[in-house]
Amino acid sequence: MALSADEVHSLKQAPLVEGVLPVMHNRWSPRSFADRTVCRDDLHRVFEAARWAASSNNEQPWRFLLGVRDVAPFDEIYTKLLAALLGFNQEWASAAPVLVLGVVDAKFAHNGKDNPHALYDLGGAMAHFALQATALGLTTRQLAGFNPELVRDSLHIPPNYVLGVITALGYQGEPSALENEKLQAREVAPRERKPLTELVFSSWGEPADLRD
Repeated sequence: MALSADEVHSLKQAPLVEGVLPVMHNRWSPRSFADRTVCRDDLHRVFEAARWAASSNNEQPWRFLLGVRDVAPFDEIYTKLLAALLGFNQEWASAAPVLVLGVVDAKFAHNGKDNPHALYDLGGAMAHFALQATALGLTTRQLAGFNPELVRDSLHIPPNYVLGVITALGYQGEPSALENEKLQAREVAPRERKPLTELVFSSWGEPADLRD
């Protein structure tokens, strides 16, 4: 029997750890999106959350191009972002009502020198974005599979800006809405993460003791 969207959402929840914010466990990255619009107030909230992320030298190097399907003038950006997606990304992303491209200025504004931390800072901003979306009952999936030259040319992005990823934003849809069987299988597969013993070291390769 096929799983419903609610059943998949429950399946994807990370195991609860006491003291960790529930939104951290609730966030995951579906490919199936419901045919439901995202209101402007919620768009404002997710970008406001991104705005308050930390950044090197408080540079705030991130800029966002917002595409909203069927909503002028954002629909032009949406169409161009969708057209730049590669492979099966186009198959499912067209159902997402919102596509967002994150870019960063690769130079520090105060001295014109290279900012080697700009993309890292964008990642932090998008983490804020994704967690705020989860708290609002929305969902996100970030896509690296797109044609950067096409995006840069079609959206007239200046050469000093480095492209990050495209993020799909919306409401989780039914797994059965995905026509690709492989994508359906991935949609309902349990999530996996490496244990902390493989990630946190007290010396290189030596797991840190994180228990009192």
